[in-house]
Amino acid sequence: MTAITWSELLAWSFSPLGWLYRALTAAPDAAVLWSQNLLCALIAVLVALALDRLWGEPPAWLHPVVYMGKLLGVIGKYIAPRAEQSQDWMRFVLGMVAWCALAAIVFVVYWAILFLLPHQPWWLAGVFMGVLLKPLLSWRMLRDEVLAVEAALQQSLPAGRERLSWLVSRDTSQLDASTVRESAIETLAENLGDSVIAPLFWFAIAGVPGAAVYRLANTADAMWGYPGWRGQGEDRRYWQWAGKWAARADDVLNWVPARLTAAWLALLAGGVAWGALRRDARVTPSPNGGWPMGAMALALGVHLSKPGVYQLNPQGMAPGAPHLQQAVKLASKVIVAQVVCVLVAIFSIALWMGTRHA
Repeated sequence: MTAITWSELLAWSFSPLGWLYRALTAAPDAAVLWSQNLLCALIAVLVALALDRLWGEPPAWLHPVVYMGKLLGVIGKYIAPRAEQSQDWMRFVLGMVAWCALAAIVFVVYWAILFLLPHQPWWLAGVFMGVLLKPLLSWRMLRDEVLAVEAALQQSLPAGRERLSWLVSRDTSQLDASTVRESAIETLAENLGDSVIAPLFWFAIAGVPGAAVYRLANTADAMWGYPGWRGQGEDRRYWQWAGKWAARADDVLNWVPARLTAAWLALLAGGVAWGALRRDARVTPSPNGGWPMGAMALALGVHLSKPGVYQLNPQGMAPGAPHLQQAVKLASKVIVAQVVCVLVAIFSIALWMGTRHA
């Protein structure tokens, strides 16, 4: 009987892609065991997406991202200054060290939890992994919030502006109905990548600990990454330098997922003009956000913009209520596509394992 050694477990204990590599390269008996690990990861994705579909977000007291946010908030008060300073490299280093320390803590905590969970039967380990993965991704809440903007717009423009302000940090008080829908569609497209595709991507690379570190990085970018003054009263801090590391780290971690999201949107829309997508992706301040937003704009045939900053697909029409609904349907197809891919992978691996035992 071939067994997986402790050294192999420590080296490959959290990466589904590593498990795939070992399943393809190990001796036949060990390959079957690595394949079971891979099936666990695939079951985990199904469980996480099913939990999200059925119940959405866990309560705040049980949500790990809430605790990440609280920790970032407390530490942020110590690393960002109360006074405006230029060329403040000390604050940059403080922000970098704090980010790295938190990332290491999150990774080790999730790795330890996984290690302590029961590993038999093997499929039950996948269920536990899925329960841990769910809070690190979020589709249902994003979809519901975007649809709520349209529902509010149907009542009145001020109600739509107010509901949009729940989703975006920009001033919504002067937006017209079309621009409110543009912002909602942009948020949907960008967060489809940030909240679903990116956590699943980093789960594939480094398991639940990888998805957790990504979620921390994304939250840190939201709280620390925007330069300038933020906060009110005693919490008001100057984030020009202290948050640079968090912003760049999020850019790096989202580089591939943002392009994957754009590719899924373009594929499921039946294709978009590649040259136009590349053009639109370059006009946003973010190196990543323009990809999913540009793909969505081209797929719907609408223009999306942030007044005074950028305009995507400028030849497109102004979005109306049907376009927002179409955007939600297209994004939903991306989620369904993930489920289909996982099911196909499970079936293929089970078939392959069956042939090994035959």
